[in-house]
Amino acid sequence: MSKTDTDYPHRGLITVSIMLATIMQVLDTTIANVALPTMTGDLGASQDTINWVLTSYIVAAAIMTPVTGWLADRFGRRELFLVTIAGFTIFSMLCGLAWSLESMVAFRVMQGLFGASIVPLSQTFLLDINPKEKHGQAMAIWGAGIMVGPIIGPTLGGWLTEFASWRWVFFINLPVGILAFLGSAAFLPRAGVRLRGFDFFGFAMLSLGVGALQLMLDRGAEVDWFSAVEIWLELGLAITGFWIFAVHLMTGKDTFIDARIFADRNFVTGLVFIFVIGVILLASLALLPPMLSRLFNHSTTLTGLVMAPRGVGTMISMLLVGRLVQVVDARVLVVAGLSLTAWSLHMMTGFSPQMDDHLIIVSGVVQGLGLGLVFVPLSTVAFATLDPRFRTDAASLFNLVRNIGSSIGISIVTVLLTRNVQVNHAELSAGLTPFNQSLAAAMPGAAAGNVSTLSQLDQLVNQQALMIAYIDDFKLMMIVTLCAIPLALLLRKPKMTAAGAPAAAHMD
Repeated sequence: MSKTDTDYPHRGLITVSIMLATIMQVLDTTIANVALPTMTGDLGASQDTINWVLTSYIVAAAIMTPVTGWLADRFGRRELFLVTIAGFTIFSMLCGLAWSLESMVAFRVMQGLFGASIVPLSQTFLLDINPKEKHGQAMAIWGAGIMVGPIIGPTLGGWLTEFASWRWVFFINLPVGILAFLGSAAFLPRAGVRLRGFDFFGFAMLSLGVGALQLMLDRGAEVDWFSAVEIWLELGLAITGFWIFAVHLMTGKDTFIDARIFADRNFVTGLVFIFVIGVILLASLALLPPMLSRLFNHSTTLTGLVMAPRGVGTMISMLLVGRLVQVVDARVLVVAGLSLTAWSLHMMTGFSPQMDDHLIIVSGVVQGLGLGLVFVPLSTVAFATLDPRFRTDAASLFNLVRNIGSSIGISIVTVLLTRNVQVNHAELSAGLTPFNQSLAAAMPGAAAGNVSTLSQLDQLVNQQALMIAYIDDFKLMMIVTLCAIPLALLLRKPKMTAAGAPAAAHMD
């Protein structure tokens, strides 16, 4: 039975407090990226080892995310949320005070461990404090924080690094964390504690799989992927961990993730969709800043300004779809959103080094609208038919799969970019010989072996090879998006109750 508005008189303040914590945590997945070059010298690190500042956080958060449901049941959702906010804020401050690479990595690990539960708990709280008919609006608010955070993270991080210090990338969490903690402590409702045994074996196997996979994806580019023994070992550990966990989940008793969650078709389909969204959202965000810097010579600040309309498009879409999801079939909205996203990626295949920023901005707005249109109805439908007692576990899995999708997407497009640049460079330069009459007519200095002209020619070839490689990545993401559209047919329209709200499925 859903609660009425009088049961949560401070719903607005609860929402603000929850979203402050959520945005703080999501920002930290991307805000430190642009500060890494500056950190390198201050922490006495090398170009290879400084990436552990990112890897340590990602791996720690990934390992701890699935256990959120058990911790929430064991200690209470409110209590766990307050502890995670406090721990995340404290270790953010310690990251800003780090004096060496070792201390920074240690603090980032702890920051990731505490921060892992913030996002799934925030999603659970918003579903709990809102009646079913308002779940679409609640997921719109939650999705705005999840999707806009990564977009503004690099811009904010670059601005803080340029005009203050890289340490402020972490110090900025202090006022946000304090406000989130005080608001949550004052207004979050208390929930009952449900004692259940901890499945150490299942947790160990899932942690092994997730941790090894994240390490492989993060380290692959540095060690030339499968030419390194390390990557083969991590791949073997990831497959072993996931396989044993899957068998244990289906055959074991009292596993820390209830296997009955996977009996809900909407939720399972939602996991597939959110994986695709993770790939598209962060993969495109990983490609655009370096492209704007390397090919268009944009500063960090200008790059942020050019990419800002993407976030505006997402916000507009979130505000609209929160209400549309109540009157329009969610499956229609998902298909429309994926179609817009595919169209934006098609527009991005028309990029060229000679163009201005107009097409980048327009395609960004369209993509923001599309992703926002998918995220809200997907989050709503995925949980619409799920028994409320499984929400925290389900939210943990939902966010874990999104993060894994992001990691895989970034790794794939980065590998393809590096490989295609080499292939394109070889193909473009194959015909640039002294015997090429067209080249001799267009650039006599190159045919004559003039060093300055040859250098200019090489720069042009490099520029074109890089641009073609970026376009190939955009084409791949467009194809992935189009292939995901038919999956919408697997989503089930929730049965409506007399009150006009979706009825939860009971799996007793």
